[in-house]
Amino acid sequence: MSRRALACLIAVAHVLCAVAVPRAAPAPTRLERFRELALSQLDTAQAFEADPSGESYREIYALLDDEVVESLGSGGVFASPEFLRERLDGFAEAWGGASLTLHRIGALTVGAFHLADGPGGASVRVYGRLGADAALLSTFSRPGRPSLYPLSPGPGGRVQFFVTWEGALTGRGTRALRVDLFRETGDGVAPAWSTADVFPDGLVGHSLVIRGDEVRVRYELHYEGWTPGCDGQTEGEDVYRLQPTGAVARASRQQINAWHLALRASVGRLLAALEAGDRSSLATLVPDRALRERLPAPLAAEPACDAADGPNPAAVSIAATAGARQPWTLTFRRAGASWRLVAAQPVIE
Repeated sequence: MSRRALACLIAVAHVLCAVAVPRAAPAPTRLERFRELALSQLDTAQAFEADPSGESYREIYALLDDEVVESLGSGGVFASPEFLRERLDGFAEAWGGASLTLHRIGALTVGAFHLADGPGGASVRVYGRLGADAALLSTFSRPGRPSLYPLSPGPGGRVQFFVTWEGALTGRGTRALRVDLFRETGDGVAPAWSTADVFPDGLVGHSLVIRGDEVRVRYELHYEGWTPGCDGQTEGEDVYRLQPTGAVARASRQQINAWHLALRASVGRLLAALEAGDRSSLATLVPDRALRERLPAPLAAEPACDAADGPNPAAVSIAATAGARQPWTLTFRRAGASWRLVAAQPVIE
């Protein structure tokens, strides 16, 4: 065989190999992989909901972490907040409904990420330098949508910031609320204060406002006689302020519609006195002797909204039942700081 013919055969072999053995497809970029996960979220939604640990989000957060850390490690314009936000906007658009925000606070870059409600669907992630390398330093996950509020440096010049976590809106216009103060420590950040320590049973409220170093929160007070969804019930409003020492102290506390808490305390005393046959207490709570004699015992308050005669009422009627579920209407009138029963009658059905 001639040299020219051999060369032709080799060339043909290369062509055949190229056709027979296709090249492997390039690995998808992080954004492409993120988009794949977003497109499959209908299929994975049940897995996310069934996973109380939030582990189903591990790969999603890893993609975001790698994107941020790589940009920070590249330095220059790639590490700028503007560039990082633009990159994350692409991820948020791919997911649909995600909130991916970044803040540069001192030497740290802090992300407040919300992918979905439920366990693991929200995370605050802190990035910075670990030695000479960019790295993920700390992560925190709580229920609700996180929002970040940078603060002036704390004791020793340490980075610090507030994070609010707001749950889904309920039918009565309230939501679960939480505020955490995070402060730089060692190679990351750690919680320095939380409303969870002040309200260990949880905090449900109408409003949460942070201005500078001040936190103002208006919240529900759950007391005997409180009924979900009713207007005019007593609420609390606290103001907390970050001190120069780094501690958070309560600056004020007040009650909104305090009359309702006092009213329901009087109702509770009346019902207890009727059940116990406490004539002395009944005489105080029901000054009209004839009315006292007509009251059935026992009476039980019904979980219904009270009927007040105005925003700051002088008289309020409540629902109660006696005996075999016989409905009654009890009317109380304000008497200084407490309330007295002035009328009671069965409801004719």
